[in-house]
Amino acid sequence: MSTYQLDARRLLCPMPVIRTQDKVKTLHPGDLLEVTCTDPGVKSDIPAWCRINGHSIEGIVERDDEIILTVRVGEEI
Repeated sequence: MSTYQLDARRLLCPMPVIRTQDKVKTLHPGDLLEVTCTDPGVKSDIPAWCRINGHSIEGIVERDDEIILTVRVGEEI
């Protein structure tokens, strides 16, 4: 298991989800992806995408104007 970072700051919906999806395709089940965003919509958009695609949210941290979501990559559905 490895941890990766994705910078999705200053991107608006749907780009943070699309960038997350593209990055997850390159990872392995069990890997963690920390996605740093500034669009508050990601707090619902990325968890919804995860539920649909078999991934999980390990945590959401809000720091100043940034939102950091930790996604655990699941098995491909």
